[in-house]
Amino acid sequence: MKTRHRAYAYITSGRLLLLFTQPGAPDAGIQVPAGTIEAGENPRDAVMREATEETGLTGIRFIRFLARDIRDMRDCGSDELQHRWFFHLSAEGPTEETWRHGEHSEDGSLIHPFDFFWADVSALPELVAGYDDKIDLLIESMESNK
Repeated sequence: MKTRHRAYAYITSGRLLLLFTQPGAPDAGIQVPAGTIEAGENPRDAVMREATEETGLTGIRFIRFLARDIRDMRDCGSDELQHRWFFHLSAEGPTEETWRHGEHSEDGSLIHPFDFFWADVSALPELVAGYDDKIDLLIESMESNK
């Protein structure tokens, strides 16, 4: 079984959490920004890099580390064991209600679009693959960060 290290970004604005879908892959479900921690990369640096790259937001502030766990991803069709780091980040300044951003090719064209939207943490839709496993810790962090 392959092992991967991933950083998950719970990006909030007030009581709202940033979520996205992939219009080119509707079966990918609803997610939060996340990505692979590169060899030798600090998980905190990885989450900030991934959050900025995936969302296009420039005013992201680090709030705190929430938790680390290990998850067997075979229930999602992947023969992989993920070491997951979850972080609370905050979007500073005004943001759109919805927008499209994503991964770009070297020539700048959008190759993997993500459709972003905000959802109230008290009424979140179901997230895919355990992306919501640490929402209770996020809510605690939001309450203590007021």
